[in-house]
Amino acid sequence: MVAKSARILVVGGGGTMGSSTALHLARRGYTDIRVLDVYESPSANSAGNDLNKIAGTDSTGVWGELSIEAWDMWTSDPVFKPHGHAVGKLDLTSNDAREEELRGKYERIIAEGRGDTVEWLKDEEAILCKAPHLKGADIKGWRGLYCSSGGWVAARDALASVARSLRSYGVKTAFGTSGTFSSLLLSPDGSCTGVRCVDGTEWDADLVVFATGAWSPGLIDLEGQCESKCWVYAHVQLSPDEAERMRGVPTIYNDKLGFFMEPHTTSNILKLCNEFSGFTHLTPARPFGSNPSSSPLISVPRSHADHPTDTIPTSSLSDIRALIRTCLPHLRDRPIINQAMCWCTDMPDARWLLCEHPRWRNLVLATGDSGHTFKMLPVVGREVVDLIEGKVGVGSGFGSDPLPALLPETLARSVSMSTIGHRKAACSSCLALLPSRRVPWTRSSPHVPHRHMFSSRVLTSTRRPVLTLRAPLTSLPPQLPEARRELWKWRPGRGDPEHTGRGGPPPKDIADLPGWRHDDEEPSSKETETVSGVVSTEAA
Repeated sequence: MVAKSARILVVGGGGTMGSSTALHLARRGYTDIRVLDVYESPSANSAGNDLNKIAGTDSTGVWGELSIEAWDMWTSDPVFKPHGHAVGKLDLTSNDAREEELRGKYERIIAEGRGDTVEWLKDEEAILCKAPHLKGADIKGWRGLYCSSGGWVAARDALASVARSLRSYGVKTAFGTSGTFSSLLLSPDGSCTGVRCVDGTEWDADLVVFATGAWSPGLIDLEGQCESKCWVYAHVQLSPDEAERMRGVPTIYNDKLGFFMEPHTTSNILKLCNEFSGFTHLTPARPFGSNPSSSPLISVPRSHADHPTDTIPTSSLSDIRALIRTCLPHLRDRPIINQAMCWCTDMPDARWLLCEHPRWRNLVLATGDSGHTFKMLPVVGREVVDLIEGKVGVGSGFGSDPLPALLPETLARSVSMSTIGHRKAACSSCLALLPSRRVPWTRSSPHVPHRHMFSSRVLTSTRRPVLTLRAPLTSLPPQLPEARRELWKWRPGRGDPEHTGRGGPPPKDIADLPGWRHDDEEPSSKETETVSGVVSTEAA
């Protein structure tokens, strides 16, 4: 267990995972936290430093639980509530294979007891009932899923809100060269004892959280687990009247074209993104801990903060124009402004990498965004702090889950639907268990804490539920925390055996595409650039 007075560094703490981790550490009473980043939060290198991001509860399984807990905080927590916009979300397609995927998700959400939050839209007429601003759009043959519990969040504003909260807790910071990672400090036994930054500053620590997002694979040896890629976005400036007509419209996503959402509430700027499998930026790199005699090509971000003239490839601009022509034809001739790239790092199976590094004790990794993270800003740091505190076991570091001690050894790993029926839904872990026999739970039975999907708090049932029992267990492993430990663990070479990753064709490399680079005096990144001591924040 880490002492509340322990010296904790959060490297890359100006972005999504780092900011969230620092906030949860502070809220749990840790008193000596320092955030390190190249830029002050919200970091200019963070993908979270953006106008807005999609958010909502239209996921299932563990991502469904986390998204519901996150949305609860987006709509109730004072740090996040001002920046959450519950306008709903449409996930639309004209593709039969994609329709099958969406119908499967729709049915799983209903099976999880959340049918009141989703609706199947069978045709153009049903879509226009939810999204009248698509009148005039070319959406014949479209169908899909509507989720009422979601919408969008003001990303940059939310990160700034977290930063203000951290200051109120007395969290310390170091930005610029004294906050830019160069190497780890190690004890003779290989434990991590701090961080050295590019200006030579050494920060001693009892625990280091490495939340450097898309920069992670180029900064520290992850044995090839993560691949950093960029996606692109651009904007259209609306007039006040145009923006007013789009106030409160649901977020629109199409699997072939991309997505857009309500214009920003004060600037009246509309953000648009195309849909594709991302671009790499292959660069000779020598991460800390890797073979010092080689500099393999690793995809590392090309920071817009460092290269402000960069825009987006010509092909991406054409895609965004196609999105506008299809969905918002009245804006087809508008100038497309503020074009940029957004960097994040993917795990092959699209699951986070949250674990202690197996080579360096007291170094906790918090990366592997995989497209999930910004909507999880309120809760992802909780997962990291649970790991640190031993509420999620790790192979060799911080302890084991305390939950089994609270449960009788005859209980199965999951609770039946009726245990929490008064809240209308069960988590995926509950639904995963087929009952073999059902036994009433009497007042004399121990209460079973259950992290319920409709709240970020741990709830205890107060009615007479029914527990599903199986054969007695001599020792009960952790329930959901153990499952999450398995999902987030160190896993080089595992790939994507369950096909949970992003999918799609292999990414193209940005250096091979025309139209985005406007500093021709610089040499090709593939030829000369080398990553050394560049840190940023978790992409989203």
